[in-house]
Amino acid sequence: MGGHLHHAGGTTPGTLPALALVLAAAAAYLALVARARDRDPRRGRQHLRTGSFLGGCALLTVALLPPVAAHGDFRRHMLQHMIIGMYAPLALMLGAPLTMLLRALPAHRARQVTRLLRARPARVLAHPVIALMLGTGSLGVLYFTPLYDAAAARPAGHWLLHAHFLVSGYLFAWVVAGPDPAPGRPGVPARLVLLGVAVAAHATVAQLLYGGFGVHVHAPAGRIRDAAAIMYYGGDVAELLLAAALVATWRPERPRRRPALLTGSS
Repeated sequence: MGGHLHHAGGTTPGTLPALALVLAAAAAYLALVARARDRDPRRGRQHLRTGSFLGGCALLTVALLPPVAAHGDFRRHMLQHMIIGMYAPLALMLGAPLTMLLRALPAHRARQVTRLLRARPARVLAHPVIALMLGTGSLGVLYFTPLYDAAAARPAGHWLLHAHFLVSGYLFAWVVAGPDPAPGRPGVPARLVLLGVAVAAHATVAQLLYGGFGVHVHAPAGRIRDAAAIMYYGGDVAELLLAAALVATWRPERPRRRPALLTGSS
């Protein structure tokens, strides 16, 4: 794929700082877990959540290093996209980092964070339609316009793509199935519909890529078809896992007990 970044070992400039950020995120999460446990030992050690978040960090590390990060091959890009934009965000989200932060902070600081979550910018970002458009909706713009080739040819654009995949993937997973609180999160039926729309849109993009319809990526046709297959089947698995997470984190609302009517009888 002409014009794309190459570097020693198949990595790109900026890989080491990116890995350092992943390591810092893992260390910060462990510090929050330790702080939350000190503040309230009754909550236990949260092994599953900790393992999930660290697993997400491990997936990001795998995606940033060879052989996955062997640039110049559109198939590798798509594999990175799947890991950074779907699998790693799901694992990070199930670690409930926001809940850990709220438990670790003093009460007045936790209330400030909660107020930020209820502010209008957070409510806009957490709107299901916005989350869907930032994630799945942006794929059409990326692969069916010159944007992908322009971004992948420059270090800054390359890392902006990764950041977009990670943030949009996390946002969508958080809105659909996050154990963390989210402002204005719709009910389970609406979230299932949202996930169904994402599945259909993702499959449509993959099929258009496979057929070469309107594709604006400079790569051999065979590699584009292989990448489309990775997107199609890898996306299906990731979305099934997200649906399972939705079921696992769903807490049915208990019906409110109506006050007893005073009828005069005992």
